Amino acid sequence: MDYNSNTSGQYNYNYPPAPPQPPTGPAPSGEPNTNGKSIAALVLGILAIVIPYLGFFIGIVAIIFAALSFKEIKITNEKGHGFSVAGMVCGIIGTIIYGIIFLFIIIAIIAFSSSPGEFMNYSNF
Repeated sequence: MDYNSNTSGQYNYNYPPAPPQPPTGPAPSGEPNTNGKSIAALVLGILAIVIPYLGFFIGIVAIIFAALSFKEIKITNEKGHGFSVAGMVCGIIGTIIYGIIFLFIIIAIIAFSSSPGEFMNYSNF
């Protein structure tokens, strides 16, 4: 560290220049972010209605993501409550639709797997 005496008896300290600061991201706008799980719940809920047969399982995952996002939104005050509600509703609808379809398929398999001899006894001899 250098110091020089000037005429008034005070010292001037010559410090090395400060290192450059890394660039920061955009200035925060004060607006909360949208919860990622609520967006995932909405996307999965829509897919639960659209994708045949896998929609049952995708709907269950959408319901779980929506429930988790409700808790996170309450804690962190993020946005996305509407996305969570829509994701949960779509997930429930998809799960119910494909659950009913699976139920009909199972009933049809049971009904048509009975012995064919009972229905084919139309012999007049």
